[in-house]
Amino acid sequence: MNVIIKKYEDLTLDELYDILRIRVLIFVVEQNALCDEIDGKDRNAYHVFIREDGEIKAYLRVFSEDDSNREVKIGRVLTSERGKGYGRLIMEKGIELARKVYNPKIINVHSQTQAMGFYAKFGFKQVSDVFIEDTLPHVSMNLEFD
Repeated sequence: MNVIIKKYEDLTLDELYDILRIRVLIFVVEQNALCDEIDGKDRNAYHVFIREDGEIKAYLRVFSEDDSNREVKIGRVLTSERGKGYGRLIMEKGIELARKVYNPKIINVHSQTQAMGFYAKFGFKQVSDVFIEDTLPHVSMNLEFD
C-alpha cells in the first residue's frame, strides 16, 4: 500500500480531482449527506491518502484552525473498501502526522455516530452530545496528549 502525504499546494491536479471525487462519492452519493464538501479547509490541510492500482482507497485530512496548534483536526476520514485495513492504516498515519507537524495537546474528530467504535480503538473519547452535521448524527471525540 502506498501512503501519500502532501500539503495542498503539493497536490497534483489529478490527485486533487481524485480526492474530491472519492469524498463526494462516499459522503454525498453513498451516505446521501448534504454537505459543503468544498469547505475552504483543504488549502490549509495536509492530505493523507492510500493509492492502490491507481485509485484512492483511503483518505483523511489533518489541519489546525488557528496558530496555537493546541487542537488539531482530522477530518473527511474515508475508505472505499471496508475490511482491508485501509482505515486503521490511514488513521495511524494521520495521528502520526498530526503529532509530528503540530505537536498538539488534542486531536479532534467529528465522528459519525456509527463510527465511534472505530475512533475509540485509537484512544479517542466522546466529548459532546450528538449533533447533526452534514445532515448526519455526529459526536465530537478527542485524543489527548500530555
